[in-house]
Amino acid sequence: MEKGEDRDHKKLGRELGLFAFSDTVGKGLPLWLPKGTTIRRELERFIVDEEIRRGYLHVRTPDIAKLELYKKSGHYPHFKDSMYAPITIDDEEFMLRPMACPHHFELYLSKPHSYRELPMRIAELAQLYRYEQSGELMGLQRVRTFCLADAHIICKDEEQAVEEISKALDLIEYVTSVFNLKLDTDYRYRLSLGDKKNTKKYYKNDSAWEKGEDLLRKLMKNRGSKFEEVKDEAAFYGPKIDIQMKNANSKEDTAFTVQYDFCMPEKFNLNYIGEDGNEHLAFVIHRSSIGAIERIMAFLIEKYAGAFPLWLSPVQVKVIPVRTNHNEYAKQVFELLKENNIRAELDDKDENLGTKVRDAKTNKIPYWIVIGDKEIEAKKITLESRESGQLGQMLKEELVKKLLEEIKNKK
Repeated sequence: MEKGEDRDHKKLGRELGLFAFSDTVGKGLPLWLPKGTTIRRELERFIVDEEIRRGYLHVRTPDIAKLELYKKSGHYPHFKDSMYAPITIDDEEFMLRPMACPHHFELYLSKPHSYRELPMRIAELAQLYRYEQSGELMGLQRVRTFCLADAHIICKDEEQAVEEISKALDLIEYVTSVFNLKLDTDYRYRLSLGDKKNTKKYYKNDSAWEKGEDLLRKLMKNRGSKFEEVKDEAAFYGPKIDIQMKNANSKEDTAFTVQYDFCMPEKFNLNYIGEDGNEHLAFVIHRSSIGAIERIMAFLIEKYAGAFPLWLSPVQVKVIPVRTNHNEYAKQVFELLKENNIRAELDDKDENLGTKVRDAKTNKIPYWIVIGDKEIEAKKITLESRESGQLGQMLKEELVKKLLEEIKNKK
């Protein structure tokens, strides 16, 4: 319990100045402070760059749409209770979007597509809005607005769809490896199934449910992945593979997901022109590579206990002159780090060295540089590490090279 409390992201987020909440702004609506914004910006850059490398097409779609769109997709009747109330504008009803899939489908329909273009991987860092009950709100893990690393993959046939699901899982496993999260230790797979009897919650098509669930089950077995099957946890339009993680207080949530959709292609008439020159109905995969930025932030704060790896740390290096007469050289080092896009802080306050170092440790900064008479005389710096302690003297250029390499490798 003590370990859980020490790692609780709500406590650490407040202590490290990452995010805040305001009753005046509203429950479940996080306000990102500069340090927290830095971390989420690094996460967003990381996942967008990685997805583009893997053939995703990143797009931007509006945070609001006509209610008609969500009626067309079926989200409105199924998700009505977790959507915000309609907004009337010019005698039309609009909604803050709870998901991006219908936007992406309309984008796909903006022009005809050939089988040669498929699979088409449409991705977006989508800001979404969902009305969570007050009792369900919990820090960053369950909020009322969040940014989802979302994607919808349009496939030409079932074989291509299975291949794309497997590639999406490969991406998720790569992402978790970068975060040093271990499969079956830090996270696990869950095959989330529907319930034929629950026609209110799920789209009615028994044969499609059986086929989709069997397809995902076989895929997971072929990958050699351990997984648990859970009934009544699917999306309303099809079964899904969920990546489950526990927070510091042992409560489990879904972090990422890959979903098989047999419903939306018909609802939106998602067709492509096949080799035979005729129109064919596409297959659709929904997936989230890094999940909601807010939720993965909560997991990572707790995983690292606030001591982020260098590439994610809001402040990567603190430059500490021993006395005020060392400030000029310390500023030169600080400016060199900034020129190389290394996030640095200069602590040139007229305080003793112990207080400055203690502050660096309290804020869990990965490295700090001490500059005194010896360093100025040798034209070097002394580097200390949060993990390894004293690393000794080195040239400024050696320092920059070491830090940039570590940032690039995301160690």
